[in-house]
Amino acid sequence: MSNDQAPLPPHKAPELRPLPKTLSVLMPVYNEEPTVYEILKRVVLAPVSGLERDIVVCDDASRDKTTAEVERFQRDHPEARLSLIRHERNQGKGSAVRSALDHARGDVVIIQDGDLEYDPKDYPLLLAPLVDGRADAVFGSRFLGGPHRVLYFWHYVINRFLTLLSNLVTNYNLTDMEVGYKALRRDVATSLKLRARRFEIEPEITAKLARGKYKLYEVPISYSGRSYEEGKKIGWRDGVAALFYIFRFRFGR
Repeated sequence: MSNDQAPLPPHKAPELRPLPKTLSVLMPVYNEEPTVYEILKRVVLAPVSGLERDIVVCDDASRDKTTAEVERFQRDHPEARLSLIRHERNQGKGSAVRSALDHARGDVVIIQDGDLEYDPKDYPLLLAPLVDGRADAVFGSRFLGGPHRVLYFWHYVINRFLTLLSNLVTNYNLTDMEVGYKALRRDVATSLKLRARRFEIEPEITAKLARGKYKLYEVPISYSGRSYEEGKKIGWRDGVAALFYIFRFRFGR
């Protein structure tokens, strides 16, 4: 090296965050009386990669006996670390997730719907990239080869279209942006400053992860989708709304 060449600056090692030790399962529920007890059982029994676990249920002003079923589970399973909060009026899934997140204490959070569409046996797949420090967030995917119930063709088409549009504006290469199974480091989740009230929480999380340049992984999951007769709530209006929110949350607040 000649004398007039400036020396290279010393290499700066990336800042390492401590690996997670605790998990909070966030469960937004609305009129899930037939399924909420069973899904809570499955959450308690699910493997969680050695993490300590607690559950935060937010009942979004159910009109059936969902709250009573959660309270029955608490009585039957006093060993489960379960917190129950309740909205006085129905506000939507996004609001329920945000309320549950406010009460979460885990290093990592998983959003778990109160029906039986998503199987907690898939927790190890969702948690692995977070537990070993590779990821800031992990999405499940219903389209990466896991077993799934065959249901509505047009739901599939709309989901793939919304995912494509989201990928265009985020530069991610996701296969299933609208999936309900999302796991995040809690500090990352709180940094997103979520505002969604309804199902637009899915594109909001995705867009704000992209804006923050967070490390996102995707893993295959199983899916037991239910019909509208069985209680499915998301509809075509939510798909139309998602078109607007994909752009709003990517480029706006």
